[in-house]
This record gives sequence, structure tokens and C-alpha cells, in this order.
Amino acid sequence: MDLAPPELVAKYESVIGLEVHVQLATRTKIFCGCPTSFGASPNSNVCPVCLGLPGALPVLSREAVELAMKGAMALNCAIRPTSRFARKNYFYPDLPKGYQISQYDEPLAEHGYVDILVDGVGRRIGVTRVHMEDDAGKSQHEGFRDSDKYTYVDLNRSGTPLIEIVSDPDMRSSDEAFAYLTELKQNIQFVQVSTCDMEKGHLRCDANVSVRLKGETELGTKVEVKNLNSFRFLKMAIDYEIARQVGVIEGGGRIHQETRLYNSDTGVTVGMRSKEQAHDYRYFPEPDLVPLRIGDKWQAEVRGTMPELPGARRARFISAYGLREYDAGVLTSTRTIAEYFEEAAAVSSDPKITANWVIGDFAGMLKASGREIEESPVAARHLGELVGLIVKGELTGKLAKDVLAKMFESGEAPGTIVEREGLRTMGDSSALEKIVDEVIAGNPKQVEQYKGGKTTVIGFLVGQVMKASRGQANPASVNELLKAKLG
Repeated sequence: MDLAPPELVAKYESVIGLEVHVQLATRTKIFCGCPTSFGASPNSNVCPVCLGLPGALPVLSREAVELAMKGAMALNCAIRPTSRFARKNYFYPDLPKGYQISQYDEPLAEHGYVDILVDGVGRRIGVTRVHMEDDAGKSQHEGFRDSDKYTYVDLNRSGTPLIEIVSDPDMRSSDEAFAYLTELKQNIQFVQVSTCDMEKGHLRCDANVSVRLKGETELGTKVEVKNLNSFRFLKMAIDYEIARQVGVIEGGGRIHQETRLYNSDTGVTVGMRSKEQAHDYRYFPEPDLVPLRIGDKWQAEVRGTMPELPGARRARFISAYGLREYDAGVLTSTRTIAEYFEEAAAVSSDPKITANWVIGDFAGMLKASGREIEESPVAARHLGELVGLIVKGELTGKLAKDVLAKMFESGEAPGTIVEREGLRTMGDSSALEKIVDEVIAGNPKQVEQYKGGKTTVIGFLVGQVMKASRGQANPASVNELLKAKLG
């Protein structure tokens, strides 16, 4: 298949919508008490309900409903006062009941949006609906001696609670789709609805892609692309599919409505099945579950547990703390980082310097140790105390880095380390003056250069004083003292 070159693709507008499945962070499955833990022995987290055995009846999990509500609220959706479960009928070996319990014409929530920013331009992407459903099991097609003859089925995932988030077809490029999924994931993680770990199947995404000539209003034929198991592959698959569809149209062909799989090894999409030949799911109301009614009181209780969302927190960090947009973005990348920073900044009383330390040296130490911020041996208040010592002039930047390294090893407060090891900034002016005199006497060549007009050499002399003082001298004081003595 010939892909259209960029100059031909530029004549067309792409229309993209995403369907995102998110696993809810519940302890048990949506309709039974089986655990949802990852990595258990095959077919060990199962019971008559999630195995679909005759006579077993589902019981809806309140925890799953409340997490689904929080997820919908995080995407600015309106919660419907009444929603209804339905049976989605199809046959597949890992679907033991022969149907999936989902929601059809009466979803949990609808009419939401996600705000994105691409190349400095803001856009609002609509969210059509958020509905609840249970997951199927997992077919294992490889990894066994007889995988060439048999497919193995693990039903541990069967009955795992999901929400499906369906966007409006509002995205016009792979960059916008990438930004939308990134913001969606961040919001869902912020409200602790899901870990969104793609490697464990906690977040899965399908893309609906069509193209039309620029200026046209009628939608082109939609193709669904599946098997997008990373954000990078999402972007690559969409770009490939756009170029493929334009190539077909420009070559005189027409696009067929179908489902295609993305092959990450080859970087291409391949046909999976025709939508025209897809089975009718024969939706009908789930007879074993009553309609789900969510009153104003229940909604208010759940909304009261919602944290400040990433977009609002970014804006506040910029306006209230004077942070740069980039820094605010990094500090709100997860809820844990945002809360860690705010706790530290409250102690240090200088948010800008605190932000620099959280994003810089502290983040570097976490990365080097292979730890997440949740595993940090340095408490937020202790990092704030360290920054406070810098702000008050009691620690130089170099000393503070040394102290932070010791804090990371021991988990101790900075004050404890500073007092024990005598690491405070030199407060004795006579001792500092003595060191400056010794540096001037020991570096006649650089002194002569400075006096001859090469003033940049003072940086070398400051460095020598800092070295001689074991980093305890205040660099600004050293600079002033050297200038005064060198006249």
C-alpha cells in the first residue's frame, strides 16, 4: 500500500475520535467479590458470577460506581440521575457468559470535555459519554509448547470493572490525540480512579480515524484502529492511517469501514475485520440488575472527595506562586508530586526556589535511585526546611546539595545533619577575610589579570575561596570581598 506524501496529506483534514477503556482501581470485581490483583495464577481469581455459571447473579459494587463517578467528574461530564446496564451479546472464547454487561443508551455520564494545549494553541475536546462495563478474560495465543494448536484462556480479568470514555470526533491531528490522551490519563490518575498502567492493561485505547478534503463538512468513512498499547504507538498509528487513507483516495479507491490492527514492529495498520460484516450485539436491558439511580446527595458526597484537578492546579501554581508554565506542568504531572511540592513550599516560604529543588536535584536523586516520589526517604517538610536554610543564608547551594544527599541516605531532617557536621555558612567575617587573603596571595597571575581589566577571572578566585572554605562561604559575600580587596 502506497502512503500519500506529505504534500498530498496537507490537502486533507483528519477527523479523530478516541475510545479509551480504563480499569477502575477497585479491590474487587464489579459484580462479585473476586480480587482484581494483577499477576495471580491463571483462573484463580474467579467465582460462579464472573465465570458466568448458571444461576449466579451479579451484585453491583458501590465502590466501582463511585470511582466511575469520580472519573466522569474529572472529565467534566454530567452524571445521569438514572443509568441502566445492558447485555452486549457476542461470542469469544474468553467471554464466559456469552455477553458483556455494559451500558448502552443510558450511560452513567455524558457531555463532558477535556482541554488540551498543542503548540501553544488551546482546544476543547468533547467527551460524548462515560459508561461502566465488565471486562472479558484474556486469550493466550503464545508461550506454551502447543500454542501452535491451542489457545489458552485466563479468566482472572473477567468481571474486572471498567469505564469506557468515548470522545467526540473533535481531534484533527495525531498531536491533538496524544495531548488529549495525556490530559485524560493525568486527570484520571489525579482523582485516583485508576493507575492507568498500560503494561497491565489498566488503560487501553482505540482510535477512529477518517479524512476529508479541507473545507468539506461531511465526514469521511471511519476506520477503527486497535492494539494501541502506548502513547507513542497511538501517534504513529494515526499518522500512518491518515497517510494510508489519503493514498487510497488519491489513487482512485475508496475507504471501507473496517477495524484495523496496528503492528508496532512494522509500523503499519492491517485489516482485521469489516464493520459491515460485524455481528449485531443485540443490546437489551440486563434483567438481573435494576436501574442505577444516583441522587443529588450521592453526587454531592462523591464530588466532595474530588481534589483540585491538574489544569486548575497548574493555573494556580503560575498565578499564586509565580512559577513558569513548564515548571507548573512538571509539578502537576501527578497528584503526589503536586502535594509534595506544596507541602515543602509551605515550610520554605519560597515556592520558586522550592520548585527548582523539587524538579532539579531532588528529582535527579529519585531517578538515580530508581524510586518514585511515594518511596522518597526525604519528607516534604524536610525538603522545605532545607530550602528555608538556603533562603535565610544559613546554607550555600553547594552545601545544601551535600546535605540533601545525606538526607536521602538517612531520612534525617536537614537541621540535624547541619548541626552534627558543622555545615552552616561561615558567619565569621574575619575567618572568611583570612581565606580571601590567602587566595589572593596564592594566585598572583589571576590577580594581575583582574587588575589589568580581565574581570571575568574573579569567577576563578571565588571558586578557590569556596573550595578553601569547604563550600561554607557565601558566594555573594566572597565576590564582594574580593572586589573590595582587588580595588
